[in-house]
Amino acid sequence: MASLQESLNSFKKQQEKCQSTPMSKSIAGSKTIVKTATPANTSTELSSPSFKFPNDTKRLQSINNIRKSPIEAQIYRVIDLLFKKRQSFTAEQINEACYVDVKGNKAVFQSLANNSKVNYDGKRFSYKLKYNVREKKELLSLIQTFAEGISVADLKDAYPTIVEDLQALKAGREIWLLSNPDSKEDIAYSNDPQVPFKVDDELKHLFRGIELPHDILEIELDLQKNGMKPATNAANRRVMAQNGNICNKPKQKKKKKVEINKCTKLTNTHLPELFRNLNG
Repeated sequence: MASLQESLNSFKKQQEKCQSTPMSKSIAGSKTIVKTATPANTSTELSSPSFKFPNDTKRLQSINNIRKSPIEAQIYRVIDLLFKKRQSFTAEQINEACYVDVKGNKAVFQSLANNSKVNYDGKRFSYKLKYNVREKKELLSLIQTFAEGISVADLKDAYPTIVEDLQALKAGREIWLLSNPDSKEDIAYSNDPQVPFKVDDELKHLFRGIELPHDILEIELDLQKNGMKPATNAANRRVMAQNGNICNKPKQKKKKKVEINKCTKLTNTHLPELFRNLNG
């Protein structure tokens, strides 16, 4: 860290020196001589009024821009590092990894230590997970503990491939992913019938208080208005019935044949059926 800070300080001094270097011009005859200040560590005379920066100029400029950026942008940069690495970092390690000077910038330090997505134990910073799950089996067990459902938004930062695991559990019919019409977010529900859940009394009252139409045709129209496809087609059946295309005759039951073999034990109930089969 010390070497990085020294490089930055040297870079700033060189920029200031380059901008404030006086240039003297003397005209002798038709020749013009331009004197330009050169760095102390180089003996090469420059033929033009330009300054030679170190080879890591671009990196130092990038670091300087990061540290001059708004605090929110620097905090986002650190949280992104903690989220991707899933490791604990000291202030010095954060500085080396993403060039945010947490230790030297009091405002950045306080904002990061108090951030809801960051754990700070007094020495190291780490990403704070809402639910500590690491693979698909643990994810399914977690969802099964929430009978009322769990927000997918609260799960997404648990581990990198969690979205793929949610889709795999859905494809295997182990969970349901339903959209919340209010928040427009997906809610994960367990599809295990053995998982107990409680239905709110108010919801029961609302469900039982719904009065359904007596005519099945009205029910089908209401379903269609709400974007659902009815399983029946009452209108079509009524048209067919009026045209006489529907046969209302009851289906005839198939006669059971009784086979006689050595293991068959004839009783009073078997004999009438046996005679009918023989006469038929």
